[in-house]
Amino acid sequence: MVKKNTCIFISGKGSNLKNLIKKSREYNFPINIKLVICNNKEAEGVMYAKKNSIPFLIINTNSRSFENKIIYNLKKHNIYLICLAGYMKIMSKRFLFEFRKKVINIHPSLLPKYKGLNTFGRILKSNEIKSGCTVHYVNEKLDSGKIITQKSFFISKQDNEYDLRIKTQKLEYLAYPEAIIKIFKNINT
Repeated sequence: MVKKNTCIFISGKGSNLKNLIKKSREYNFPINIKLVICNNKEAEGVMYAKKNSIPFLIINTNSRSFENKIIYNLKKHNIYLICLAGYMKIMSKRFLFEFRKKVINIHPSLLPKYKGLNTFGRILKSNEIKSGCTVHYVNEKLDSGKIITQKSFFISKQDNEYDLRIKTQKLEYLAYPEAIIKIFKNINT
């Protein structure tokens, strides 16, 4: 199997990055993580790149040329797929045009419900009985791209935001790899 070069974008703890690195080491998993891009120099997730000898780039998104630097590095590493994993920055139209249909994201709700931030608080406030996560293609509208896969769980009356975060993350670790496999199955059929 020829694995496709992939870049993971993060902003924080990097737990999905850690999971994807582990999955990418499996013989039949279709990606090879060649680059990690982070927009937060304090992000804990960068240590997973360091530990696994994966090149990483800390980007200052306040710089005018930050996007050019990202695009240059993606091309330098022959990146085929971009996985946003807790990356807290909106992608520009130009960027999305450059990498159309090759940017995916994971969101901690059952989209189209609860796009954007403060997801868990809004879910609880609305007395939802079910929640989960969604992996989707990224387009120009926030959390609105075509859905690749979703996983869900029932919310108990005792659940708080922390509980929802933990339950959602467990599903994310299943959903993201499943979505990546699904993408490459569709390409190869």
